Parts: sequence; C-alpha cells; structure tokens
Amino acid sequence: MAKTAVVKKKSAGFIARRVLLYVVLIIIGVIMVIPFLWMLSTSLKEQYDAVKIPPVWIPPQPQWINYVKLFTEQPMLQFMLNTIKIVFFVVLGQLFFSSLAAYSFARIPFKGRNVMFFFYIGTLMVPGQVTMIPTYLMFAKAGLTDTHLALILPAFFSAFGVFLLRQFFMSLPKELEEAAEIDGCNPFMTYWRIMLPLVVPAMLTLGVFTLMNTWNDYMGPLIYLSTPEKFTMTLGIAYFKGVYTTQWNLVMAGSVVSVLPILIAYLCAQKYFIEGIAFSGVKG
Repeated sequence: MAKTAVVKKKSAGFIARRVLLYVVLIIIGVIMVIPFLWMLSTSLKEQYDAVKIPPVWIPPQPQWINYVKLFTEQPMLQFMLNTIKIVFFVVLGQLFFSSLAAYSFARIPFKGRNVMFFFYIGTLMVPGQVTMIPTYLMFAKAGLTDTHLALILPAFFSAFGVFLLRQFFMSLPKELEEAAEIDGCNPFMTYWRIMLPLVVPAMLTLGVFTLMNTWNDYMGPLIYLSTPEKFTMTLGIAYFKGVYTTQWNLVMAGSVVSVLPILIAYLCAQKYFIEGIAFSGVKG
C-alpha cells in the first residue's frame, strides 16, 4: 500500500509538472504568434484603422484590395522576381562552396588545416559593419555597384555554413572514403558522389538559413542598388513609408507576402532542418 501511494504521488507530481510545462509553452507560443496576427490584421485594414487607438484587432470590413494595391501602386512583382533571382544564386553558390570547403577541412589532411580553419571561423566574430565600407569600395572599383552581382558574390562564402557542414562531414565514417578510394575515386569524386548525398539534411538546414537571411536582407540592397528596377522586396516595401505618413496597411500586406515563401520553405524542409541541427554537433 505504501509503495502504491508513493507511485501515485510521483505520477501526480509528474502530471502536474507536465501540465505546467505545456501551459508555459502555450503562453510562449501565443506571445510569439501575436505579432504575426497583428501583421495579418493590419494588412486588411483601412489606412486610418491601422493607427487607431485603441487598436482594432479584427477589421470591420477586411480590405483584401490592399494586396491588389501592393502590386499596382509599386512594381512589387518585379521586386519579387529580383529577390528570387538573388536568393536562387546565393543559396546555390553558398551550398556548393561551403560544402566543398567543409569537406576539405573535415576529411582532407593538409598542413595548417586546423590553424586555417580557426582563422576562418574567427571571421564570425567580426561585425559586418567593419567590412561594409571596404567591401563597397572593392565592388565600386570593380564596377559592380548597382548590380545584383554585388549581392550574390560575397554571399557565396559563409564561415557559418562551412562550420555547420564540417561538423556533419566529421560524423560520417572514414570507411566510406576508403571504399571510394579503392574503387578509384579521386577526392572530388568522393566528395561529389559519396559524401555530399549523405549530408542532405545539413545542406537543407544551411539552405533554409541562407534563404531567410538573403530574402530578408535590407542593408545590402540599400547600399549597392540605386536603380528602382533592380530593387528587392525589402526595398519595395520601404516605398510605402513616407516622410510625413506611412501606409502601414500596405507595409503589412507586403510583409505578409514576404513571409509566405520563408514559411513554406521551412514547412517543406522542417524534418530535414531539425535532423540537420541535431546531427551537425554529433562530433566536433
């Protein structure tokens, strides 16, 4: 009887802790969702309702025409195509060069490898503001300002991407490379045909991170682009912010449209995203 009472007491305590944990997580989830709900609500309001105090959460008459105005008052479709173009080449280039460098640092022994990797990772500690002006001057001398190449080329090389993929490569068994070498594969063929398909979860994780950072980048396009036809979505949304007034309903409509591709990409790659995060730190 005493043992049964103790077991019941422990079960009650476990259930109470579990319920408390779920309540806390639900509260945190609701707090995180509130800004997105407000963004969606504001995107369906009249302009004067967007700044009304006290705020109105549910628009009395949803203004779906705001999404039409978003594409008619500004060439938002062109901005979106420009963004898709930049994101496509950045993600493709970063995945290739980061995986190539990561494989070299993880699996190919050469003199000074660890020292070079240490300094390479050390660049993560340098704020972007420090390299902003030298990078701009370099591209200005090369005549690449006001071009999408100025946004694409620097993003090909990512210390974070190399670090993430290196951790994943190091978790793979050495026997795979030895078997490939016996079959006559050179180091690049081993990387391309054997090792790269095994790091797809980490590649998708890096791809999602790169997609998010590039899609939402505002500072880069603001610095390098000056021709409106070459603007990205972030600059296009900023068009609705004026000196004396801001069309917050259209700004929020543009934000909703901008968030959707990121959300879809994450949902599609969610399984691999979690797997890549979990396994990238298995072996240091």
